[in-house]
Amino acid sequence: MDFSFLPWLTMLLVLIAATFGALQRQRGGMALGVSQGFIFSSFILALGSAALLVMSGNITSSAPGILGYGLSIRIDSVSIIMLLLVSFIGWIVVRYSATYLDGEKGQNRFTLWLCLTLFAVMMLVVAGNLIQLVIAWVATSHFLHRLLLFYPERPGAQRAARKKFLIARMADLALSVAAILLFVQYRTFDIGQILTLARTDDTNWTTTGVAVLLAFAAILKSAQFPFHGWLTEVMEAPTPVSALLHAGVINGGGFLLIRFADVMLLSPGVMATLVMIGGFTALFGGLVMLTQPAVKTSLAWSTIAQMGFMILQCGLALFPFALLHIVAHSLYKAHSFLNAGSSVEMVTSVRRPGLIAIADAAAVARAFLLALAIYAGIGLIMGLGGKSPQAIALGAILVFGVAYLLAQGLADAAPKALMRRTIIYSLAATASYFLLQSASVWVTSDILPATPAPGPLQWALIMLALFSFGAVAVVQAMFPLWALHPAAAGLRVHLSNGFYINAIFDRMLGNWSSRKYSSNKE
Repeated sequence: MDFSFLPWLTMLLVLIAATFGALQRQRGGMALGVSQGFIFSSFILALGSAALLVMSGNITSSAPGILGYGLSIRIDSVSIIMLLLVSFIGWIVVRYSATYLDGEKGQNRFTLWLCLTLFAVMMLVVAGNLIQLVIAWVATSHFLHRLLLFYPERPGAQRAARKKFLIARMADLALSVAAILLFVQYRTFDIGQILTLARTDDTNWTTTGVAVLLAFAAILKSAQFPFHGWLTEVMEAPTPVSALLHAGVINGGGFLLIRFADVMLLSPGVMATLVMIGGFTALFGGLVMLTQPAVKTSLAWSTIAQMGFMILQCGLALFPFALLHIVAHSLYKAHSFLNAGSSVEMVTSVRRPGLIAIADAAAVARAFLLALAIYAGIGLIMGLGGKSPQAIALGAILVFGVAYLLAQGLADAAPKALMRRTIIYSLAATASYFLLQSASVWVTSDILPATPAPGPLQWALIMLALFSFGAVAVVQAMFPLWALHPAAAGLRVHLSNGFYINAIFDRMLGNWSSRKYSSNKE
């Protein structure tokens, strides 16, 4: 029996959920509960789609269209992993929003646009042809726009939505032109056929142009520097929107690069640019995050940094690792946003909130040496020798993160219990990294290309990345010590404002006021 209809049914249930959500007219009505049931059912069917992939392998399932062009679904490891991620986070967010917005005027409207956004993202991640991909990409931005303006009377919400609107339209244009060039180059809209042809293609002006446009669309979609400002201002929207962003929306740029990995590999220069932009965004966002007093704003800057790291991984041609990063970060950060209120309550209940011990230079040095020993020891046990240079470099960056974790535990004033706990967590994190890394490569081995050997430019970028991330890791580890110095006060002010890049972007918008925007919004 043919079960290729399962992904279609998964998305149909989300549309039905949107309908019932829109019918919720009074507090305590049944429609919202029915909507949640359909969303949960869509997640169950997504699990069934994963089983279909295991049993039948990669499939491109078509539906009737016009003149031979219609909807089609590509069932492979990349699309199914993203479908599972989107449906699971979507179910959690819909359930959370039912309580969060209980009794709120416009709750039915919010549920409608929330479910439609989930539907559009699902259509995007399983798209089997370029036309469907572009339509779903554009629809995702439009539906999200409605959610950002859930409180249209708030100037902050208008400002964030206005910037997102501009950036999204540029991304839409870039992807649309890239799709046209892909059709011109390969004479087909089918994504599977395009990827197959790209594996044996040579670099030319068309493929380079496609790579540039895809990279530009991904940078815009994933809030990379200097187009990151809108993400830090979406706090005016309800908290479920911030969590929903991690269900294939803000990380849609990474998905786009992963989906067209074979095409991107034809342009090493573009890949190098992704390394530089992603790496800089990761470092920039990570430093600014340390200075943010508000929990949700700090989480937003953390997302900017993590999306930069995702783009960096794509630029290094570590596409399976980037996919793993999307899944892990999405689950973690969606939970962080939904749990932000509880976290604040927990911290304020502590008599002495803050660091237990402040690490000095000696403790940071010990932490880096121990982190390197942990990485080398576990890496040798789990086959570090068979990894590509890019993968080894990525693991070295993990060493910096582990060192940051260890630094507080190795501080002179740290209790022994804290030291033991940080060492155990570091061992677990490093071992999990190698296990999940190997699993991601194995699961996607028939879809995503292997990482090519680095050339001189790639080697230079790898060394630059190691030096930069190492330096920032030292700064982060010693930031509590330096933060008390008078000379750091001025730098902290500039960092907390993101070096005013967002203000410059606002000024570049000119005289397009919120009032004018509101009268011309989508």
